[in-house]
Amino acid sequence: MALFDWPVRVYYEDTDSGGVVYHANYLKFMERARTEWLRKCGFEQNNLKDEHNCLFAVHSMQIHYRLPALFNDALVIRTEITTMSGASIQFEQSVLRDGELLCHASVRVACLDALRFKPRPIPSFILTEMQCEC
Repeated sequence: MALFDWPVRVYYEDTDSGGVVYHANYLKFMERARTEWLRKCGFEQNNLKDEHNCLFAVHSMQIHYRLPALFNDALVIRTEITTMSGASIQFEQSVLRDGELLCHASVRVACLDALRFKPRPIPSFILTEMQCEC
């Protein structure tokens, strides 16, 4: 599937007292990149919830930190779908600075019924668009 790159600037609020990005903020960067990728595909999450009873939620994640990101760094959050099943999507996401890998995560996102918070199949119109490498 196609790669999606989302630029991020590290702000002071993202860092600890040493100017290093706090570990949990990498998760925020990755969440924003997945949201922007979904938006690029033509889907707004509030519309999916309100009109199609569909939510996406992180099911599981494995993350590996290699090098620190620092205050004022220009980063790229790279997102790629590796597999899609009936009710989940597997993403590989990387945080890069000038092409150098700082952090990598495997993220499994589940499709949920917005009212019951139970797994449900990913709607076919979403799968079709994602397979067209939106």
